[in-house]
Amino acid sequence: MSMSPQAQLTVVGLGTGDENQLTLGVWRKLEAASGRGDAIFLRTKEHPMVSMLDHHNIRYETFDRVYEEHQGFEGVYEQIAAELIERALNASGEVLYAVPGHPMVAEKTVQLLRERCTAAGVMLGLMGGESFLDQAFLRLGFDPIEGFQLLDATSLRGSTLNPTLHTLIGQVYDEFTASDVKLTLMELYPDDYPVTVGHSLGVAGEERVYEVPLYELDRVEGYGNLSLVWVPRTDREDVRSRTFARLHEIVEILRSPEGCPWDREQTHKSIRKNLIEEAYEVIETIDEDDPEHMCEELGDLLLQIMLHSQMEAEEGAFTVFDVIRELNEKLVRRHPHVFGTVGAEDADEALVNWEAVKAEEKRSKGIDPETQPLLAGVPRDLPGLMKAYKLQKKAAEVGFDWNTLEEVMPVVESELQEVKEAIEKFGHAEQKEELGDLLFAIVNLARFLKVEPEEAMAAANRKFFERFGYIESQLRLKGVSFDQTDLQEMENLWQEAKKVLKNKGL
Repeated sequence: MSMSPQAQLTVVGLGTGDENQLTLGVWRKLEAASGRGDAIFLRTKEHPMVSMLDHHNIRYETFDRVYEEHQGFEGVYEQIAAELIERALNASGEVLYAVPGHPMVAEKTVQLLRERCTAAGVMLGLMGGESFLDQAFLRLGFDPIEGFQLLDATSLRGSTLNPTLHTLIGQVYDEFTASDVKLTLMELYPDDYPVTVGHSLGVAGEERVYEVPLYELDRVEGYGNLSLVWVPRTDREDVRSRTFARLHEIVEILRSPEGCPWDREQTHKSIRKNLIEEAYEVIETIDEDDPEHMCEELGDLLLQIMLHSQMEAEEGAFTVFDVIRELNEKLVRRHPHVFGTVGAEDADEALVNWEAVKAEEKRSKGIDPETQPLLAGVPRDLPGLMKAYKLQKKAAEVGFDWNTLEEVMPVVESELQEVKEAIEKFGHAEQKEELGDLLFAIVNLARFLKVEPEEAMAAANRKFFERFGYIESQLRLKGVSFDQTDLQEMENLWQEAKKVLKNKGL
């Protein structure tokens, strides 16, 4: 009993469009297939080599119709791969599939065929051709050994860009794609950064090369199936300074033996206060609604994270990339309603998911959330008002709370009375204790009023700062210093400040 021959599908590369660069093996393969009457398919007729096939009466079918049947390229590639496998299974001989350039360079259909042919019972063969990369290296004149990456214009992301590498961007089909490429590149590169557009590289009579500033990228005419963009590598500081890699490098240098003596001497403990101070400076920019200042202060806060991470990297404990990995994994894990199958219709449901995952994380570490103290999750070193607020919220979750605002007010008044009694009858320690109880009760009041006590305190501090500054400026205008005035004059100016600054909410 003889076995039926296995279905055969061979992919060949038509090269970049110059018939002198078409490999002899591919040409013989095409001629032989045509002579036997085997099926020959082209991904697209839009390629310079097609005229040579026509001239030699090599018959073929194309998949250009498929592009018109789908709105996105993914659907096109899926259908082409499926049809090729079906035709190979039903063909009496070999099926030939010809693609522009090289089969393994920027050919999604070939990748799909490599994934699926074996399972479908089809033997897949590949014959290389000159890719557009060969012509790019020749015509643009750079050596890829300097560092090189090839990216797809249709899926380009700013996170994949690396200015220290030569970057070729293929699949720049039209002006709209070029515009998307331009906007993505502008996330990293200056608007006037020089880039090169290449059309039909290596094709006699059709090749066009333009060097333009980045902002003019989508104004170049002639984009088509054989267009690409080259972004030359650079060590320019104004470009590298926008990358995380440069920040990491700078911090490493600062902490190195050749770096800054002050930075080398620092420890977690010595810069502990800096982390707190920088966080509060960020908060100040939020309160002031000052985006430019916020950008600067967020950088200062990020520096603290980089320094602490670098200290641990030097000890071999972890690096900043471990910090990033932990954060990424946690964000994905705690958002099953985004990255998983769990649903969440609103913020409350999302929070329930978050808390459920946190509890599961504790159980995976051998910690039973049910046996943990309810208040254990409140950070020890939070500012006093914020910590009191969180402690009270935790206790309220299990019913340890007043029911109404009317029940809270007498507590505040009672604690105030106890402060008065401590002042009259007791010493400093008792006064301090009773004052703490009063502040704790006021935080409770803030909670019932749905006011963040830290925010209320920050607003009051800002109000005092501005009003006192008004007093100081008015005294200066009069040529009077603080030691040349009295409380009554300052009180009068305070009342004046209240009226003047009222329109500013101060």
